[in-house]
Parts: sequence; structure tokens; C-alpha cells
Amino acid sequence: MRENQGRTRTVAERPATAEVAGAGAVSVVMPAFNEAQMVGVQIERIREVMDGTGCPYELIVVDDGSTDGTANAVRQHAVHLIEKKYNRGYGAALKTGIAAAKYDWILIIDADGTYPAENIPKLLQAIPEYDMVVAARTGRNVHIPLVRRPMKWLVGRLASYLARQPIPDLNSGLRVFRKSLVEKFKHLLPSGFSFTSTITMAMLLNDYRILYLPIDYHKRVGFSKVGALHVYDFLLVVLRTAICFNPLRFFLPLGAVFLVAGLVKLGFDVVRWTFSPSAGIFLLAALIIWAVGLLSDQISRLLSGIGE
Repeated sequence: MRENQGRTRTVAERPATAEVAGAGAVSVVMPAFNEAQMVGVQIERIREVMDGTGCPYELIVVDDGSTDGTANAVRQHAVHLIEKKYNRGYGAALKTGIAAAKYDWILIIDADGTYPAENIPKLLQAIPEYDMVVAARTGRNVHIPLVRRPMKWLVGRLASYLARQPIPDLNSGLRVFRKSLVEKFKHLLPSGFSFTSTITMAMLLNDYRILYLPIDYHKRVGFSKVGALHVYDFLLVVLRTAICFNPLRFFLPLGAVFLVAGLVKLGFDVVRWTFSPSAGIFLLAALIIWAVGLLSDQISRLLSGIGE
């Protein structure tokens, strides 16, 4: 059993030291899709910061089928470049880079310059006490487009409810974690943008130690790859992962909604002395949902026991 089980922490921002003691070796994985304008600048920022930490490291850039010369821009720098012929998605690029990494600690960061590389030492200072350290976009200067904020808030609140703890940033693209954990949950991790949301939920629902550190978030150069339709993917991932590891947290309240609706309709019918099948349908739906929830819970427990 892990110490501080199921607990996430958010700490105040503190200055990072030039040397990061005890962090060990780190594989930095940076996916890039049509980021020729910024990828070179970001590579040099990361190299400068990592050289200052004193940690052994490697920098892996995965060109995810770019068509704007991103790979050529990366070749101008001394990094490990992996080129993919076709665009397979953010998560697929991360999984490719992580599979090629030679160190157990993996740090991921975007190529567009939105996540300041200067925050990397703060993340490395927290390992190996935590299983994952996340750079939460809750600093003083955070540039998130207004159109994305309502749905980001909704997805975050749903995820926090299902995980039964606050999640300051569900899908931050700057974080450090153990490679072994990615391998453990690789059957759940998608190839799209919801990779980070999935690994966050999977680790929280399995009581791993996660630390959140507030950072600023810069305005990106160029066009964002995340569209409105990706909100559906995020919602689906949150629900799927929660149902996989803690199904009763979802099915019990859902069944209760149908139960209350059935009882209200039944009471209304009794008062009016006119009966309709809708009350019975609601009550039956509640029982079926609870039965599915209990069955899912037993399956989840059995699979957890097999995996241990």
C-alpha cells in the first residue's frame, strides 16, 4: 500500500534551483505536428534548462507526419528525431517517443512554446517522491482562449467528482511521470489529445501520488490543434476511465436519478388516480443501472486483482 494514498497536492510556486538533486536521468519527449516555426526555439530552451539541472537526459522529438518542414527544423539540432510518415495524433506520438525512451522518468512538453521550459526544474525537484508531477495552468498569466474555458471547466468538474478529489489541470501537456506507469495503462491510453486526461484519471483512480505545481501558460504561435469536437473525446475519456476503475461512482448516482423520477411520477399518478407505465419504466431503469454498476464493480475488482 502506498503512503499518502489517493492524495493529490497543489503547492505554491517557488523558485527552481539550478541543480536538481536526486532527480535522476530523464527522457524528454516532445511531440510535434506542423510546428516548424517554434520547434527549434523550444528545443534550445529545453536544452538550456536541462543542461542547468545537472541531470542526465535525452531529448526525443516525434514528428507526427508534419507537412510544413518540422522535421527539417528539428534536424538543425542535436536531438533524437523520430519521423512518422502519417499523422496519427498527439497520444500516438507520445507513445512512440515514450517507447523509444531509455530512462524511466519521462517528461513531456509541447513544441509550440506555450509551456515555459523554465518550469522543468520545479517538476524534477519533486521526484521521486511522487509518481507524477503536473504543471498546472493556474499561474498568474494563463492564456486559454475564452471559447474553450466553459467546456474545460465542465470536464474538469466532472473529472474531479469521479476521482473524488480536486484536479487543478486535467490535461496539462507538461508533466513528468514514470515510464513503467505508461506501460501499465497503455491499453487505456488513446492516440488523440485525451492521452493526458486518461493518464491523469487512471493514476488518480489507482491511488498514485500526484503533485500539481502552478505555472504560467503562454499564447501559442500559429493555430491550435485542439478543436471544439475534442471536448466530446475528453468527456468520453473521463467517463470511460472512471467506469473502468470506479464504476459505482458513476452508476449509483445515475440510478438514483431514475429512481427519484420514478417515485415522483408514481406519486403524481396516485394523487390523480391515473396510472401510466412511465413510473414503472423509470424504476426498472434504476434497478438495471444499479445492476450494471454492481457487475462492473465486480469485474473491475477481479481485473485489479489479476493485474497485481
